Amino acid sequence: MTPERFRRITEAYGASPERWPAHERDAALALVNAQDADALAALADARALDGLLDAHAVAAPSPDLARRIVDSAPTRPARAFWRRPRIWFSGVGFVGAGAAGVAAGALLVSLLAPAPAPGEIAHGGWFEQSYSGTAFGGAPSDWSDQ
Repeated sequence: MTPERFRRITEAYGASPERWPAHERDAALALVNAQDADALAALADARALDGLLDAHAVAAPSPDLARRIVDSAPTRPARAFWRRPRIWFSGVGFVGAGAAGVAAGALLVSLLAPAPAPGEIAHGGWFEQSYSGTAFGGAPSDWSDQ
């Protein structure tokens, strides 16, 4: 370990070896035990800073300060219940557009569906209709013959 690296470790982690990185702790302690002048100076600087930081204490806030902070908070009147924005208002337009689309589709199907021929009997329901006029029923002529 170099004295420069030891100084960086003590500046970052302090003078206590328990806070130094575990994989570099033994090498750092060996440098201190070897009485390296740069390492001892870095350790003394770190101990002085640790002492200053340990001696510093923050005073508890006074009740008067807490009251002034609370009193300085902005206040606004509470909204009436019926004026509060409701989250479901944002989806009303989509629901209305969907319902209008369904109604328009049903109207078009009922208006554009072919009426049965004069001699033909109308089918008895959804499950009894023929698939000959759909994409699944096949075409009256094969397209490859054309």
